[in-house]
Amino acid sequence: MKLFTALCFTLAFANANAQADSNQETHTIGITIPAVALVDVEGGTNIDLTFAAPTEAGLPIAAPTDNNSLWLNYSYIPSIGKTTSKITVSIDPVIPGIDLKVIAAADSGNGGGTTGTPASIVTLTGAPGTDFITGIGASYTGTGNVGHNLTYSAVAAGSATYDELIEVAAASNQTTVTYTIVEN
Repeated sequence: MKLFTALCFTLAFANANAQADSNQETHTIGITIPAVALVDVEGGTNIDLTFAAPTEAGLPIAAPTDNNSLWLNYSYIPSIGKTTSKITVSIDPVIPGIDLKVIAAADSGNGGGTTGTPASIVTLTGAPGTDFITGIGASYTGTGNVGHNLTYSAVAAGSATYDELIEVAAASNQTTVTYTIVEN
């Protein structure tokens, strides 16, 4: 009897397994896309903007030549419930008596997706989060000297603050520019 029961169980099990196979089989594959928000400055990390001394008594210092050696790159895939992002810019510390300005060119077209729209020239301040590039959809700019070319310029802030240039000459005259990509 035990042998008969074991034989029946073995035949039933073998029959069940044989019926699972057919001329078609399916399985699932899960695809996961991570949220991405990365920003990078390429082309170097430090630039110098050097004012020129006047050659004639009574004239102000001359503004430095604009610098366009840096590029802003980013990669963005929105998190769930978001559709766009923007890049903000700020500096710390503010250099007294100097207006430091930056402008981004349109994206160079070496990436893909919906790259953002640069603001017109921005005078950098210590205020956090000045909009710089807006309307960024899922996109990437490419890496290296592609993306948005940055042009920096500096001018003495004007006659009312010209005496503040003494502080710049006597102290550290460096500031840190911060670009931040944030979702809308």
